Amino acid sequence: RAFARSLLWLLGFVFWGSAAALATGGVLVILMYEDYGYVFPESSLFLPGLLSVVAALILLPTGVLAILISAKSSRFLQGALMYLLLVLLCLETSSAILARFYTVWYASKMQSTMSYLVYQYNGTHSQGPGSRAVDLVQRKLQCCGVQNYTDWLNTAAASWHLLGKIARVPESCCKEEYSLCRGDLGHLEQLFQEGCLKKLEDWLHFVMLYVFWCCTTIVILELLAFVSNGILVKREPLYDFSFL
Repeated sequence: RAFARSLLWLLGFVFWGSAAALATGGVLVILMYEDYGYVFPESSLFLPGLLSVVAALILLPTGVLAILISAKSSRFLQGALMYLLLVLLCLETSSAILARFYTVWYASKMQSTMSYLVYQYNGTHSQGPGSRAVDLVQRKLQCCGVQNYTDWLNTAAASWHLLGKIARVPESCCKEEYSLCRGDLGHLEQLFQEGCLKKLEDWLHFVMLYVFWCCTTIVILELLAFVSNGILVKREPLYDFSFL
């Protein structure tokens, strides 16, 4: 029982730190959805991030309850902790499964989506959402094209990239230090030459894997808290789990 109290006290503080780590992962997923959502074929990419942020918020009072129970047993607090842990297990398990699923599923869909957007691109200053999304991806990831910059030579709207019969790429492929760059392929040193697909896949893989391992680790810690709280409940005189 003394060990269970000490472990619960320690886990209370660990939950606070875990909440910050989990919230960071959730925010990264949401920001990735806001920045690159048009590239992904479905709109549910933000779900693992949303579930992670909600779980992180619930982890804060859960840590407080764990510390309070370790100091003074209370049947009401012990029951509340049990229910919060159960909710957290559901949220984090769902988030981990979705993160793992999206890592594989989106990776197989991104190439076709990005290739279509590049093929239909119709100019740096276009008002079309697809063209704006391509420019945003290239600027943020500092890349050009799907596999590399040569993908722009096969676009459907040929008129925009043959200004004055000089092959060009979008201005979003230009490096920031070259303010006069207009995407001229005769000046490759002014352009990002690496493709966007690999960079976007690497970023998706990193963010989703971060969320997955955060959730998995916290679930294990919560199971320890669940067992420790259960030991304290069972050892209370005349108490059992029936009050739950």
